[in-house]
Amino acid sequence: MNHVNLGSTGLKVSRLCLGMMSYGSTEWRDWVLDYDACLSFVKQALDGGINFFDTADVYSRGISEEFTGRALRELGVARHNVVVATKVHGEMGDGPNERGQSRQHLMHAIDDSLRRLNMDYVDLYQIHRFDPTTPIEETLEALTDIVKAGKALYIGASSMFAWQFAKMLNTSDRLGLSRFVTMQNHYNLVYREEEREMVPLCLDEGIGLIPWSPLARGFLAGNRRRQDKGETTRARSDGFAHNMYYADADFQVVERVTEIAQKRGVPNAQVALAWLLQKPGVTAPIVGATKPNHLADALAAVELRLDADEVTALEEPYRPHPVLGHS
Repeated sequence: MNHVNLGSTGLKVSRLCLGMMSYGSTEWRDWVLDYDACLSFVKQALDGGINFFDTADVYSRGISEEFTGRALRELGVARHNVVVATKVHGEMGDGPNERGQSRQHLMHAIDDSLRRLNMDYVDLYQIHRFDPTTPIEETLEALTDIVKAGKALYIGASSMFAWQFAKMLNTSDRLGLSRFVTMQNHYNLVYREEEREMVPLCLDEGIGLIPWSPLARGFLAGNRRRQDKGETTRARSDGFAHNMYYADADFQVVERVTEIAQKRGVPNAQVALAWLLQKPGVTAPIVGATKPNHLADALAAVELRLDADEVTALEEPYRPHPVLGHS
């Protein structure tokens, strides 16, 4: 496993990040796995050289954070040898201040996350989405105080419009506040709208890209069908994916992935991840795993190099999409 700098920071992270959304409670999502499965996948990730783990307070309403911290402790991992990221924004209760990025919410949300993780700090604290109801200055000042208090070492952001992210970066610079070091954006072979504005902005600003859904929620694996959506529980029940992918051009992209994967003698997932890992600015795609081969394929993708003709073939069928994933 290669380890690289996280954006322009000195923090070293693996080229893959294990996403922890898949572990928690089936009361939150019917495809979520229990703690024993979580422990197994975290061990597999660590054995493969992955030192980067991403969760969020909203995943299983905090249970994912609990599982993440518990698994790392039970596996005897020294805290400084892993990079733990979590996110804040989503609804965590019935009260009007239990969501968003107000100072009040951020201050108790970070403490709640640290309590669930059973950690003194997180390496990366990310705003899960842009909050149009809170002044940018308020959010950034609160995040800066969280960093100064030692509760987070770095801050990051997730899906939003490039103009919103640019405005936040400019505000940080203008007021001397902590600056975002990462963008966790929606980016994969069937959703490349980020290449228009967000990716160039991040390259120019030295922001590390840690894309979510690098396999388009499993769509690029090649096992989805137009008529019944697919074989697995998640494929059939994932309305979010049904609204984002499944266009004719999306299936054409998957056909190209399949062609190259068959020529290479590897699964589709390896080709799709290898493509993303070769894109400028991408630090570590966030991969999900609910079967052992999911992580095995992801780890193998780090070593797979696509040639220029293969990249051209993969990208040629793409057709523009409406903006997806900001809400």
